[in-house]
Amino acid sequence: MICVSIGRTRHTMTQLEHKALAEKGAELVELRLDYLGRPPELSRLLNGRPTPVVVTCRRPADQGRWRGTEEQRQALLRAAIVADVEYVDLEEDVAAKIPRWGKTKRIVSHHDFEKTPDNLEEIHGRLARLNADVVKIVTMANSSADVVRMLKLVSKATVPTVGFCMGELGVPSRILCGRYGSPFTYATFSSERELAPGQLSFDDMKRVYRYDSINRETQVFAVVGDPIAHSHSPKIHNASFQQEGLNAVYIPLRIFKDRFSETIDQLAPLQIQGYSITIPHKEAVLAKVPLHDDPVDQIGAANTMYRAGNVWRAANTDYEAVMESIRLGMTIDGEEHRLEGKKVLLLGAGGAARAAALGL
Repeated sequence: MICVSIGRTRHTMTQLEHKALAEKGAELVELRLDYLGRPPELSRLLNGRPTPVVVTCRRPADQGRWRGTEEQRQALLRAAIVADVEYVDLEEDVAAKIPRWGKTKRIVSHHDFEKTPDNLEEIHGRLARLNADVVKIVTMANSSADVVRMLKLVSKATVPTVGFCMGELGVPSRILCGRYGSPFTYATFSSERELAPGQLSFDDMKRVYRYDSINRETQVFAVVGDPIAHSHSPKIHNASFQQEGLNAVYIPLRIFKDRFSETIDQLAPLQIQGYSITIPHKEAVLAKVPLHDDPVDQIGAANTMYRAGNVWRAANTDYEAVMESIRLGMTIDGEEHRLEGKKVLLLGAGGAARAAALGL
């Protein structure tokens, strides 16, 4: 499932967004009580709720906005349990103080907004021992290795575990955690209101990445670059996968300019089947992948890495794509006009420009 977080200052807007999400097909909604501008009225938010909910109330120390006392906050969480909410989120240090009661399931959580600790397994063990129905571990990714370690933790967990990384480097883990056994991931109501670094919108998670259809057999493909958030490639390729009926997902991966080779090695456990390569890595991929398709060596750049059996190959699809586009543009009333004798203005000096120059 996708758990959609709502953080609004007014009860009315929280209720309206909850209703809108239900109409869009949301199955689980997190109510961030700490965002409300005045004391939460649980009955108003919970009575007749259109979907199951997770009740969460974060302290400022946990990047939350709760302005009351800690006693008031814990009393609010107990009241939510008495009201039979589906889930309540309890931090590690308070989970033992709030006992299990009724049908409410306990999410025992740990957040680290600076790093992904080396002792993830130890932290997971502590949380699991606090009578957890679901363990939630969310950390900041400072490298792709952090993403891999987090997903490995989720896959090995004996207690249902929601585990992913924050930040731009952590985006892949938000999309792929379900593939490794996470009972749900988190998204925000809209891309304009991010409640945590790197959080994607519900619409993107559901429609672009089709999170609900990702399973252990889903093949993974990616576009890599620096920067990468602007890329439209995930929208294009995921739509194509859906059209072709492929069990595959295409994700964005930010790889810093000087870390291409080591990051590709770090990502190996994720068994990514192919990469689209964009700025600034189109030349670096040649040193990483010694097997090249024509005309990669003539161009001096590649925009694709793909698996050929157990080995990687580098290819350049810019060359033919550029020429096909020009030919289409020069076809008027069914007649293709020749390039011979024409003047061409070529803007750019990177890998794609080299491919265009070779084609011309």
